[in-house]
Amino acid sequence: MSQPLADAVRSLMDRARTDLAELVAFPSVADPRQFPVEECEKAARWVADAFAAEGLTNVRLLDTPDGTQSVYAELPGPQGAPTVLLYSHYDVQPPLDEDAWLSPAFELTERDGRWYGRGAADCKGNILMHLTALRALRQASGDAYPVSLKIIVEGSEEQGTGGLERYAEAHPELLAADAVIIGDTGNFAPGLPTVTASLRGMTTVEVAVTTLAGNLHSGAFGGAAPDALQSLVRMLASLHDENGDVAVAGLAGGQTWTGVQYPEEQFRSDAKVLDGVALTGTGTIADRLWARPSVTILGIDAPPVIGATSSVQASAKALVSLRVPPGCDPAAAQDALVAHLEARVPLGARLTIERQGNGAPFSADTTGPAYEAMGEAMAEAFGTAMVTSGQGGSIPLCSTLRSLYPKAEIVLIGVEEPTAQIHAVNESVDPHELERMALTEALFLRRYAELRSV
Repeated sequence: MSQPLADAVRSLMDRARTDLAELVAFPSVADPRQFPVEECEKAARWVADAFAAEGLTNVRLLDTPDGTQSVYAELPGPQGAPTVLLYSHYDVQPPLDEDAWLSPAFELTERDGRWYGRGAADCKGNILMHLTALRALRQASGDAYPVSLKIIVEGSEEQGTGGLERYAEAHPELLAADAVIIGDTGNFAPGLPTVTASLRGMTTVEVAVTTLAGNLHSGAFGGAAPDALQSLVRMLASLHDENGDVAVAGLAGGQTWTGVQYPEEQFRSDAKVLDGVALTGTGTIADRLWARPSVTILGIDAPPVIGATSSVQASAKALVSLRVPPGCDPAAAQDALVAHLEARVPLGARLTIERQGNGAPFSADTTGPAYEAMGEAMAEAFGTAMVTSGQGGSIPLCSTLRSLYPKAEIVLIGVEEPTAQIHAVNESVDPHELERMALTEALFLRRYAELRSV
């Protein structure tokens, strides 16, 4: 019974590429300081129109509390059929250094068998996974879907502003479902079907240090005048110990990961670590990525090298991200991070810390019928058994959905395998992964309906 679905998905791949090119062309970065908000609005409208064209009803744009829009759609299924919610997001990360892209960031370009462009994998590729699965089901089944469907595609996941979470909390009936398919992760390795069973949470703080009323000539005052940038660097350096492990008191660092392991050589290759450069931290790679906290300096406001003057800096600022594993409260972790920084301000410098949003960690129960159906679908689509892995990234909506719908099964899948380089320059998607994941989702929807009807 799966061959017609496989044939349908294969016949739809040219259309998937065309659609992905249209969607990638919108620079839908949910930050009006960098990109016009109209680009996000155009992307949202494109997504709404695409799902409406596949027979979804009640398609509308939801104005969420953070000022962005989420796309919602639904369609009742056969009598007694379970309800499945399909999730993704259309907002993307900024392109970063556009000169480092080998092709334009917002122009889908095929190279060496991959499709390159910002959002090609994260997460517009996953929107196309959903669309292609639904199209294949309609093509193979005569316009019928085996389940009741709900679609939610948000517009601010990358910014972490929580718009959809707050909207869902205010409208708890909206996203209620028996199973939720989060299309925002991917396979542990290309060709290895994977569900993500664990996510780290995230919290961020903006740290500002001021030492002088204004910049001073480094020759006339350097050596005695307190340098704000130097003080900030000293504070940031204290966040890790000599092994690179997090050195913030109150953040446990000895947890271990018992699931699939990540061989060091594979990680070095996936992360493109330069020869001779050591990795950060201790424990297995899986421990460090999925079971323990990590601290990353996301950005520093300081004079660029080109155009720098001979000055002692009066102020400096950094954005610090803390990822926390399941079992760790992100608010308490943020408190620990703030306390650590406050205790290490050199020279009595003036410190201002702005707390930003928290995202809770997540772990899934993998024993229900949705996971059974997904395992069968993945094995059929890929020809090999499904594995479960963790992920170091955060999807705050998962914890919101868990609290609102404790009986719903939440399954995380997607097209974002390690070589996709999401959030980096030259992001790409493997069209073979997209094809197999679309087939997986189509098979899952059919198999899940069968299991729930027994």
